[in-house]
Amino acid sequence: MQSAKTKIALFGSFYRGYYLLSELLHGPLKALFTVVGVATDDASQTFISRDKRVWQYPHHIEEETMVERKAQQHGLPVYKGRVKTDSFYEMYENQWQPELCISATFGQRIDAQLFNYPKFGFFNIHPCTEDGWPSKYAGPNPFQALKDDGHDYTTAALHRVDDNFDTGELMAMSSRIAIPAHASVVDLHKIASPVIAKFAVPELARLAKLKVNACADL
Repeated sequence: MQSAKTKIALFGSFYRGYYLLSELLHGPLKALFTVVGVATDDASQTFISRDKRVWQYPHHIEEETMVERKAQQHGLPVYKGRVKTDSFYEMYENQWQPELCISATFGQRIDAQLFNYPKFGFFNIHPCTEDGWPSKYAGPNPFQALKDDGHDYTTAALHRVDDNFDTGELMAMSSRIAIPAHASVVDLHKIASPVIAKFAVPELARLAKLKVNACADL
């Protein structure tokens, strides 16, 4: 087993961000990672495009801060402001110093200064189907688009973040996750997020060339 952990930063919110953070902290591969920082949505701010994303739907106020509270419980630094600012760049590069980053339901675009920094890459998780890549379901509200097209399942793409929107290099695709006919967009976040987290973390370990099998046996 390798002794050094990979430093990872999470850019995420709502259920996908919550379950991914939980998997990094408590899952079978937790010994491979150190979470060095968490950037999460402030759902009261206009810069996260609230009206185009999951926050437009009825939800509990506690769901807006679930990632923040989980991070704080574990003593992790939390950031809720704009990420394309000199103050965040300074913190990101000089304090967090991530070797790997993952975005999971995050309401801000990531620019080149951020996605070029981690030596193992900056990745995003995006619901879609096996319709080719880039998927037609790129955009801020893929679950609604999948429902509108009558799909009864989703998959999740793990892809690199680049200058475009949900078009970076495809690294891995999850297995199918069933969509119940009656499920709302918020329901789909709740249903899919635990599955997506368990898919994504081993893939992130693989991308960082970590010894997954040795750690999983601990």
